[in-house]
Formats: sequence, C-alpha cells, structure tokens
Amino acid sequence: MLSVDMENKENGSVGVKNSMENGRPPDPADWAVMDVVNYFRTAGFEEQARAFQEQEIDGKSLLLMTRNDVLTGLQLKLGPALKIYEYHVKPLQTKHLKNHSS
Repeated sequence: MLSVDMENKENGSVGVKNSMENGRPPDPADWAVMDVVNYFRTAGFEEQARAFQEQEIDGKSLLLMTRNDVLTGLQLKLGPALKIYEYHVKPLQTKHLKNHSS
C-alpha cells in the first residue's frame, strides 16, 4: 500500500512523509540515485528531479548538500531550488542528524 502524505502548503511547498511502503528505505542515507529522483518527483519537482539524476545525487550526497550546492550546483531555477532546499533537503538533513545522534 502506498503511503505518501502530500500536503500543499500556502508557500507552494509540498510536504512528503516517507514510509517503507513507497519503495525507499526510511533513512535517506540509504537511498540510491533513483530513490532521490523519485522522492523529488513525488514532491512535485518532476523537472528538477532530472538534475539530481544527472549529477548522480544519492542519499548520502543529498545529506551533504549545502544551500549553495542546491541553488547553484544543480543549475535549477531559483524559486524551485529554494523550495527544494528549505522544505526538503534541510528537513531531511535535520531528521537524519536527530535520528543518528546519541
């Protein structure tokens, strides 16, 4: 059963809750390139997801990305790049660090 909770927010971002049922491991560090690509496609960033594939961004790379990497390194339009970083990359990094710190 597919368990993806998508919530359109007022600022245009989309929240995506991950679970094992959506085909990706729960920990982004374990994601392959196509898991990252599919995550962003599911989040509504079909066009931008291709940049992650072209740059071979897997889960470990995604978790290492800085704001500047997303805004300039992927050659994305500024609006989508800001949303991708602020509402997806940054929260995934924060959640990963929270889950793996003792």
